[in-house]
Amino acid sequence: MTSTIPANDGTSGKGGSPAIELRGLSKHYGAIHAVDGVDLRVEAGEIFGLIGHNGAGKSTLFKMMLGLTPLSNGEILIDGGSVRGSGFRATRRRLGYLPENVVLYDNLSGLETLRFFAKLKGADLRQCAPTLERVGLAHAGTRPLREYSKGMRQRLGFAQALLGEPRVLFLDEPSNGLDPQAIRDFYSVLQDLKAKGVTVLITSHILAELQERVDRLAIMVAGRIQALGTVQELREQQRAPLRIELGLSELDAVLVRQEIGQLAIDALDCRRTPQGLSLTCPRESKMALLGLVGGLGKRLLDLSLHESSLEDVFFGVGQS
Repeated sequence: MTSTIPANDGTSGKGGSPAIELRGLSKHYGAIHAVDGVDLRVEAGEIFGLIGHNGAGKSTLFKMMLGLTPLSNGEILIDGGSVRGSGFRATRRRLGYLPENVVLYDNLSGLETLRFFAKLKGADLRQCAPTLERVGLAHAGTRPLREYSKGMRQRLGFAQALLGEPRVLFLDEPSNGLDPQAIRDFYSVLQDLKAKGVTVLITSHILAELQERVDRLAIMVAGRIQALGTVQELREQQRAPLRIELGLSELDAVLVRQEIGQLAIDALDCRRTPQGLSLTCPRESKMALLGLVGGLGKRLLDLSLHESSLEDVFFGVGQS
């Protein structure tokens, strides 16, 4: 379905005004610092991931950016407008929000639910039916919500966030209850929105799902951002190790293990496997190992290189 959101004209994004900017942002509940001095810039058209343990401050951060929770200190600019400014009411109409727990009215149908939210938001009621179709619920538009599965309710919650053609989307655990096909469809919609210049801020505990689908990430720990960048940049910041799997005959595995030992690489873990050898090494030792591997010639039957997962990086940040 063709989106009616206009394409990004290049006036924002890198080098221009960010879609989201946080400056020294804090939220204190007495002695508890839920958000503690956060600085962050999210460019227009980015799909940006925010991850952290329960209680890290992610939901509080979302609520402050939406103007639902007052700030203790700092400043928030969304689509160029301050959440404290008198014009933020108009800005909020250009935002979409999917909360972690979607609460809907069981006696309403899917289409009636979207019409209800469209009226609250001042959105065109003609968007409701196409939006239901966009999230794969056109077939259930007239059914009452009490007949909806958890995944269908989640898709309907996503649909209400899309009403009004938002410029910025806040999605809190959006794939909760979705099956694999629905998750794929959901991220396909996000890519379409990104191509139109829409900015997406998404938080999820399913890190493998985010790993290949976000442009950048921030990792929150105890109310602060402890790491920020692309997945690859986070790996490098944490000096996350690499794993190299070598396919070798039993005899060659013994000989190659001896050759690798002569390289004297610190923190190298070399183990036998049924297929040959498994090497876990520091990032800075990768080329030395690959140089040796390159000289194995026909003795090398197979090779695979594995980067640390986002989950590995996440736990590394949390323990640092």
